[in-house]
Amino acid sequence: MTNNLDTLATALYATTDDLLKERLDLVPWRPAVGIAPQLTDAELVTLAMMQAMLGFTSEARWLRYARAHLRHLFPYLPQQPGYNKRLRKAADLLRRITRILATSTSAWSDDVWIVDSTPVECGRSRETVKRSELAGWAQYGYCASHSRFFWGLRLHLVCTLQGLPVAFALTGAKADERETLLDLLAAEPHLLAARPGQTLIGDKHYFGRAFEQELAQQGIQLLRPTRKGERQRPGGSLFKPLRQVIESVNETFKGQLDLEQHRARTPGGVIARVMQRILALTAVIWHNDHTTRGTLRSLTPYDH
Repeated sequence: MTNNLDTLATALYATTDDLLKERLDLVPWRPAVGIAPQLTDAELVTLAMMQAMLGFTSEARWLRYARAHLRHLFPYLPQQPGYNKRLRKAADLLRRITRILATSTSAWSDDVWIVDSTPVECGRSRETVKRSELAGWAQYGYCASHSRFFWGLRLHLVCTLQGLPVAFALTGAKADERETLLDLLAAEPHLLAARPGQTLIGDKHYFGRAFEQELAQQGIQLLRPTRKGERQRPGGSLFKPLRQVIESVNETFKGQLDLEQHRARTPGGVIARVMQRILALTAVIWHNDHTTRGTLRSLTPYDH
């Protein structure tokens, strides 16, 4: 493990441990009578983040690696079934810790957001589609960047220009991106309460007079490329470089955090594994922001 990742893991553990001691509402519910887990919640959050950062898509392989190389950080490590159950039950904890980290960065107050969605493939064979527990949520959709259809979900992400996740949702592959964005904003109205004049940059799929009017009523100025048959929209010269920012965020999830190799077969498993990756990205930005006050460094998975 690199020294940078060791430092990040220590900082995340210490921060999470302090939060769980100060805010009991963050602690996952457990029966009053029972055996206390030997792996603490703070250790679980740190272990989950490190798995995503180091590129281990197999939980069994990850735990074997951790036993061999990370005993100085985790004196106790559960078996794979126990780790899997703890991780799925801790999805909400990962989400809330991610938000707390994000709000403590200087990037959180950015007045420009980017919105996009990216496929989360969940199966390829017809037999997998028929037998999967994800049936009814996962759908067939089209991936324009790869020019192919896929079966699975979509990760809808609102982030800052630095790539800091602000809001996100997992939907079926056919879900309307505009409706999902409006639902995200409606679910967390406080995000815009203190942000008058927020600018939102999206691709050509975020269009429609009624859609833009609804955003304008919430104080959001939408910038997007001009569609065929439309009059030229303002800001057209900005979209090519900004599109590269959007693609770099998606590439971080797919190429460096292995979003497409999540291996989950249940709704709870998919949610937990996606949250691991969002936590990892947020933790890197949070740590860099607090240590250097600089921009996001390139994420380089450990070569194992």
